[in-house]
Amino acid sequence: MAKDTGERNLCLAGGVALNCVANGKLLREGIFDDIWIQPAAGDAGGAVGAALAVHHMMNGGERPPPKGKDAMKGAYLGPDFSDDEIEQRLAAAGAVFKILDDTDTIDLAARALADGKAIGWMNGPMEFGPRALGGRSIIADPRSPTMQKLLNLKVKYRESFRPFAPSVLREHVSEWFEMDTDSPYMLLVADVVDGCRRPMTDEEKQLFGIEKLNVPRSDIPAITHVDYSARVQTVHAETNPKYHALISAFRDLTGCPLVVNTSFNVRGEPIVCTPEDAFRCFMGTELDMLVCGNVVLQKADQDPALKSNYNFEYELD
Repeated sequence: MAKDTGERNLCLAGGVALNCVANGKLLREGIFDDIWIQPAAGDAGGAVGAALAVHHMMNGGERPPPKGKDAMKGAYLGPDFSDDEIEQRLAAAGAVFKILDDTDTIDLAARALADGKAIGWMNGPMEFGPRALGGRSIIADPRSPTMQKLLNLKVKYRESFRPFAPSVLREHVSEWFEMDTDSPYMLLVADVVDGCRRPMTDEEKQLFGIEKLNVPRSDIPAITHVDYSARVQTVHAETNPKYHALISAFRDLTGCPLVVNTSFNVRGEPIVCTPEDAFRCFMGTELDMLVCGNVVLQKADQDPALKSNYNFEYELD
């Protein structure tokens, strides 16, 4: 395609564009100078593309210039809720919470992450597309050798070996992964750099199945796959300043500029959208803290009678 057209830029859409491994290989091979992948690749993105095409044709081919670094606004295009709305909705649901300012919220959440807590993070507009990108995410410390298993069994209610992805500050991505490009939509796979890898011992190599999978392979084992790869999301201050500030605060505490990021839901349910959705998921899992905007909830403060029984509804395969 590059040879036939002479084009140096590639735009990908459709369900096949969600193949992060293939996308990463395309980027590494350098066939194109730049690759842009629609974050809602598939039917949802196709519908938007069709609407934009008709709009383009009906307006004589004119297209307004994009505003800012990312015309997709980081894919944060969904519903948003003010702190007042969040407070009213959570109070009606029976939640116990505190309302803080941005600085105190970020500081409290960063310290909780550094202490090994798992947090439900609802911030700003919901993401458009299948990936949680810091708008409706469950976040945790990637340095923990037990975090992957804990999140899978106690929060997501799925098999313990299922992998997680990192959200990493864009300005530090090349220090931890073999890539130095934007990946705001978590659609590129890259390997962990050699300096962060942990070679397996001869004894560990003899292990089999889950025991071998559970061997830490890097300084950030919670997001490192068995082949030392990870599905990377780069976080940009321009598109998600609060999420960027949180990870920056976590880095200040730990020296690690990334966090575990998985979608805010349990297996079998869609990603949470509203404050009520977030509270229900929080109360049905072993998440330690819920942050909705600047409204902060601690699990220990909640009424046990409000617990949701996801474990009963969704048995493991």
